[in-house]
Amino acid sequence: MLNFIPFAIFVMLAASSGAYFKPDDWYARLDKPRWNPPNWVFPVVWTPLYALIAVAGWMVWNEAGPSLVMVVWFVQLLLNGTWSWMFFGKRRMDWGMINVSVLWVMVALFIALSWPISMWAALMFAPYLVWVSTAALLNWQVWQMNKHGGALESQS
Repeated sequence: MLNFIPFAIFVMLAASSGAYFKPDDWYARLDKPRWNPPNWVFPVVWTPLYALIAVAGWMVWNEAGPSLVMVVWFVQLLLNGTWSWMFFGKRRMDWGMINVSVLWVMVALFIALSWPISMWAALMFAPYLVWVSTAALLNWQVWQMNKHGGALESQS
């Protein structure tokens, strides 16, 4: 169980980016789809997802050790941790869209690669894939609704 601690730390580091780079006045001024969740929903959803991400990574590590599936786990976590910086910090909806698209692929790939190793770890990533799908759609719609200057205004 002691080897779970690094996974918890890695996930907390990724989560801290979302806590640091969060919606501000710039985001409040953007046009958003009607189905956009209120800001308080995001930490409520992300908290259990981060726990599942850590446990799934730990479970696969214990079975497979250093392996391609663990590279995928670390890459998805890096992408997860940098999305908030790109979207909210840099105010680049286009970068955020690229990031979340690659993140979606990495989450799906982790599910596929981890399934033969640990069905439970793979299943733990299923809600994450649903939420990343939702985030990708939201990122896309906000970006499209604000193409008149959303990313350009962000540079000022």
